[in-house]
Amino acid sequence: MKKVSLLCLLFAFGTFACSKVDGTMPDDGHQGFTGSIPANFPPMLIPAENPLTDAKVRLGRFLFFDKRLSRDSSTSCGSCHKPERAFADTGKVSFGFQGLSTEKNAPTLTNVGYVPLLFAEGGIPSLEQQVIATVLAHNEFNMTQSELEARLSLFPEYRPLFRDAFGSEQVTLQRVMFAIASFERTLLSGNSAFDRWNRGDNSALSLAAQRGEALFFGETGDCWHCHNGFNFTTNAFHNIGLDSNTFKKGRVLVTANPNDEGSFRVPTLRNVALTAPYMHDGRFQTLEEVIRHYNSGGKPHPQRDPLMRPLGLSEQDISDLVEFLKSLTDTSFTQNPSLQNPW
Repeated sequence: MKKVSLLCLLFAFGTFACSKVDGTMPDDGHQGFTGSIPANFPPMLIPAENPLTDAKVRLGRFLFFDKRLSRDSSTSCGSCHKPERAFADTGKVSFGFQGLSTEKNAPTLTNVGYVPLLFAEGGIPSLEQQVIATVLAHNEFNMTQSELEARLSLFPEYRPLFRDAFGSEQVTLQRVMFAIASFERTLLSGNSAFDRWNRGDNSALSLAAQRGEALFFGETGDCWHCHNGFNFTTNAFHNIGLDSNTFKKGRVLVTANPNDEGSFRVPTLRNVALTAPYMHDGRFQTLEEVIRHYNSGGKPHPQRDPLMRPLGLSEQDISDLVEFLKSLTDTSFTQNPSLQNPW
């Protein structure tokens, strides 16, 4: 599939007006969603064209983990976004159709429904369009719209699922993307040790993690400028001095603005202890390596963010920050039965 064809198809499906889902919604058959968002999370914007329903989420879960969506039946969404790794991958980069490299480290899908611009460069504006991009990409699923629709129509197990979700058994790419995006919006994590501590459980954090929390949100560690809010990210794009030369890499590929050279989206830090390796290219294997990079101030680059500076952290500081980051792990999320592979 040529890039121009992909862009045309994305444009054909259009952009989405949004409504809000806040708290628990009543079960209303095909119209309702009975799940809930974590306490203290803001409302999630849901496209009006794709209201969240239990039936669509259920169908989306089956589709998310089905390798038959890829041309050679080798790869599913769940192949690169593993529940036990907080829906991230284990390798520096991920691999799709016929073992072709995606050339990027697969990011966590933790709370992905709150991410306004998808992919490391922010080139995809919705979860629905992200699904299309993955299905059509030559190095991911390498499918066409007609081939995908014809293949899934052959499997009788999908007929009741599509009927419950959309009122008929007809398989369309739009319905596939609506269902998978709906499931992805339920990948919600807000019950880590830090959350419990923040809600008043004084025993939830070790003393080391509490020292790390103070560093994280203070000017010494200086993490909070980019990793703040309920999801520990501003969703902005920054050049953090990973390389001295990043010609035509990062956000600049989307904006064509030279000031965006080497800038990538700030990821959530929720469940970050489970999502190694780190950075868009998986260059760092451990949290210690990541913190040491920030402690150094990064490599010189004309577009390096002004916030990047040597921090002067001690070995104890680094250890304490690691302990705090580990406290953002939510095992009730990674072990949630409703988010596991149903096949």
